[in-house]
Amino acid sequence: MNKSSGPIKERLIIVSNRLPIVLSKEKEGTLKAIPGTGGLVTALAPILKNRGGLWIGWPGSVDSQELMKVLEEENRKSGLLLHPIFLSDEEIKLYYEGFANEIIWPLFHDLQSECHFDPRYWQMYQQVNRKFAEGIQNKLKPNDSLWVHDYHLMLVGQELRKLGSSEKIGFFLHIPFPSLDTFVKLPWRFQVLRALLEYDNLGFQTVRDKRNFIQCVKRLIPSLKIFNQKRVSICNTKDREVRIGAFPISIDFNEFSKMASSKEVSEQAWTTYENLKGQKIIFSCDRLDISKGITYRLEAIRHLLKNHPDLNEKVTFFQVVVPSRIEIPKYQELKKEIDRLIGEINSEFAKTGWVPIQYLFQSISRKELLAFYRISEIALITPVKDGMNLVAKEYVASNVDENGILILSEFAGAATQFQHEALLINPYDIEGVADTIYAALTLPLVEIKKRMRKMRRNVRNYDVFWWVRSFLSTSFENENDFPNSEEFTPIEEEKVEV
Repeated sequence: MNKSSGPIKERLIIVSNRLPIVLSKEKEGTLKAIPGTGGLVTALAPILKNRGGLWIGWPGSVDSQELMKVLEEENRKSGLLLHPIFLSDEEIKLYYEGFANEIIWPLFHDLQSECHFDPRYWQMYQQVNRKFAEGIQNKLKPNDSLWVHDYHLMLVGQELRKLGSSEKIGFFLHIPFPSLDTFVKLPWRFQVLRALLEYDNLGFQTVRDKRNFIQCVKRLIPSLKIFNQKRVSICNTKDREVRIGAFPISIDFNEFSKMASSKEVSEQAWTTYENLKGQKIIFSCDRLDISKGITYRLEAIRHLLKNHPDLNEKVTFFQVVVPSRIEIPKYQELKKEIDRLIGEINSEFAKTGWVPIQYLFQSISRKELLAFYRISEIALITPVKDGMNLVAKEYVASNVDENGILILSEFAGAATQFQHEALLINPYDIEGVADTIYAALTLPLVEIKKRMRKMRRNVRNYDVFWWVRSFLSTSFENENDFPNSEEFTPIEEEKVEV
């Protein structure tokens, strides 16, 4: 697909909580910046370079003078201009760890019992969003376009308007937007909603997220009128026309497919496969987080092994958990629960030479990850809520042999695009997940290939470059150039088609 940014030529400024670099100390103690490798960076870096753009964000807790030298060098080498917003330890604790991750993250993932509605968090969230806005304002030029990312910075647009900014400002929410019944639990619901309506373009992952937002606006601010215009909805406020759309984020399909086909990954995959003596592999990879549904998944594996003894010594489940926020007590408790469940299941079912669950609590290299994608008959992705879940799309893009099955939570944003090809499950339904895994293991190869081929075509056509173009242009004139956006609705007693 054409990977240009389309007709828009204004300078683009990207704003996110973190800068797209990884900072590390060399042996001699000097600071080094390594460019980020995520899909967002891959898609946006060429556009920023071509249009003379700028990326603004927090660099992490580093010495400011030393960092500026490193950023200047990085700017010279890559042509990607980076501007830091420095935050104090208190700001990080209350704004990032507090409001963003103890209120918005759990609330927007339907985990309101995990929320800690501390008023200090809200005060600091406003303060830091104001600091970001001031940093942006100092870098603005006439006719700049701004694209602000994610739940950490929902107030930035409003703060920029207070500073007199009239530039076009877009906002994309990478996590789900909750239903009205959930959103109203937020003590600062009106403030957040009105702040979001200070953006010119609002992007959500799915039609459901977009619908939830519109429903909140209609019920909480009934004076505002919203009407549909093809795939975009328009909300006319006193000061602007706000365009609201669903733009499912994606990955660089060609990069994953090419890397998965490489000699290096193929050799790694073959080595891993040989060590398993022909067993079928079920694979999951998650960041340590309450939203990923890991404990429910493990109970489903237990149920599978208990009710299908014919799978003993024929199936191995690989669970990779990437450490995240392990200094926080509730995350420590989650890890202990995962460790306990895996220990119990392995103790109950293991036999000489076979352990049903192989567990890695660590980050793994891209090569190792792609090798797992290549050799896994099943990718088991079961979040209780997820904005999109790019692991699902990575698995599809890396499945170059078209012999894998995607079992996906119906509560992941990716379920909308894959609802006819993936095997969708309710992650809370332990028996149902186990039954779906067993059905997947018996699907005919011709059916597996047909499903995977369609999913690969979907991700190839609607990759991360398409996502960037579609948001920046906010143009949906071609109704066919858009992925399936129908909401998934479960059907009573739906059976897996074999």
